[in-house]
Amino acid sequence: MLSMSSLSIKKNLLPLCVTLALLAAGGCKQKSRFAIDTDRYPHVAFQRLDRDMLSLDTARMASGVRTLYHAYPDFFPAYVANVLGMNAADTAQVADAIRAFLTDSTFAPFNRDVLQHYASVNDLEKTLTTAYAYLHHYFPNIALPKPCLFVSGFNLSILMTDSVTGMGTDMYLGTDYPAYANLTYHYLAANMNRANLVPDMVSALLFRTFRMDSDRGRLIDHMLYRGKVMYLLSVCLPDVPHEVLIGYTPEQLDWCRQYERAMWAAVIDQKHLFSSDVFLIRKYVNDAPFTAPLSQDAPGRAGTWLGWQIVRSYMEQNPAVTLPELMRTNDYDLLLEQSGYRP
Repeated sequence: MLSMSSLSIKKNLLPLCVTLALLAAGGCKQKSRFAIDTDRYPHVAFQRLDRDMLSLDTARMASGVRTLYHAYPDFFPAYVANVLGMNAADTAQVADAIRAFLTDSTFAPFNRDVLQHYASVNDLEKTLTTAYAYLHHYFPNIALPKPCLFVSGFNLSILMTDSVTGMGTDMYLGTDYPAYANLTYHYLAANMNRANLVPDMVSALLFRTFRMDSDRGRLIDHMLYRGKVMYLLSVCLPDVPHEVLIGYTPEQLDWCRQYERAMWAAVIDQKHLFSSDVFLIRKYVNDAPFTAPLSQDAPGRAGTWLGWQIVRSYMEQNPAVTLPELMRTNDYDLLLEQSGYRP
């Protein structure tokens, strides 16, 4: 277990470009070797089931529901089954359920907030267009799902089908949105912001596309698998801050950077790195208020963050490795060795 009071960690000098950026309020962000011209790729637009459903005339629900089935043939049946928990073929029951939801006095103000907060999604579409451009460029054989927004009565953040990825806009109304205080833990609400919607969507797509590819099941395998996904996510969303990509606050990310060496030393010293203990692994990589094997000050999923840093080091040390080659790599002992990781 880390004892933060006993740590003595040297801080590296800021690179010159960062120093100049701080002084001049300008910036000289290093361009990734994987950067592409995203303007060459088509704009990606969200389907708006959330807006269309919340705008239905409750006096004409039967025709309104038929319109939804027609407008969202690939997604609405899945929505009915997974969010409403109903037989999609029973359109009369579906109409009754949606009418009840739209007229419920508890949900009405939340639904109005969704319509107001997501009146425009131009910024989200711009971010998603960038991500899809990178994925299409480097992985042209991946079928990119149509994006759709929906509301779930605070029941679901993501709903994926073979052809559509749906995101629940009522689950991204802001960390301090009053309703969340009674619905979820604060450490989960910290990521329920508009800025997290597209990164969460792209992350879910990457984890669905690139499955866990090691049958050894050790902590290092899980760390580096997730590290690969995080690295690819950072390439696909180059303008999104790293704290948003991993779901940290800026302070949590600063903590990880400051104590990176100490965390890595703790993993090694406790002989956790090659452990196959499922419960231990979950403590390192799953959502939690903190990463218990390290410190109550370490944010949750610190194992994933460390895996990301190892993969970043690996890609820096091996500039000839392509993104497809990285995602196919599943010899995690060799990846660790060739990363030259020395925090």
